[in-house]
Amino acid sequence: MTKTSGRKDLTAILSIVTIGAALSFGMAKAVAAEDVTEDQIVRALAPAKKPLTRGLSVGPKVDPAVSAEEGRFVQKIRGRPSRSLSVNEREEIATLAKDKPKIDLEITFDYNSADISAKSLPSVQALGKALSNPDLKGSTFVVAGHTDAAGGEAYNQDLSERRADSIKRYLTDKFGIAGADLVTVGYGKSKLKDPGQPLAEVNRRVQVVNMASTTTASK
Repeated sequence: MTKTSGRKDLTAILSIVTIGAALSFGMAKAVAAEDVTEDQIVRALAPAKKPLTRGLSVGPKVDPAVSAEEGRFVQKIRGRPSRSLSVNEREEIATLAKDKPKIDLEITFDYNSADISAKSLPSVQALGKALSNPDLKGSTFVVAGHTDAAGGEAYNQDLSERRADSIKRYLTDKFGIAGADLVTVGYGKSKLKDPGQPLAEVNRRVQVVNMASTTTASK
């Protein structure tokens, strides 16, 4: 990786994605890191409220068998280090993360490093506060790292895992979020957000996925 492309790699996009709600809310709206607030994150990620009127439903019905299978998968990956996840498990996580409520946050890291930059700390702090909010607290969150297409596969895979681990450490150390509730996974450059521009900043991101409801995640 060249020094120029390395400098570009300072920027990551933190995409907060909620799974566990049955509704799809479409594409995420990008929010600058310096502008994001805890309230924005909570409102974007809070599970959809159940309808108050009997006999009425919102959105597609969820197959109980599918929900049970997803629940077993979540329990299977809880407490696992990122390097222990198989390719199939990583792919299943990615599949579950599609078409769910999300918010994109711009996060930067130090050059060629997994250290969160000083200017991005406020947004990571807002994330920590949001994940500690009663509306979100207790879920199992997957923290997934992604890179752009610059550099080799092994290098990018390692960097994506280290950056995901860096977010996890900050959230556990500063906000007391249980380590078992944060599952880290790296995708390297295998899942570009914008394949048409493989070196674009939008591809360099950390994605946080809410994998379970608050009633089951901490059991």
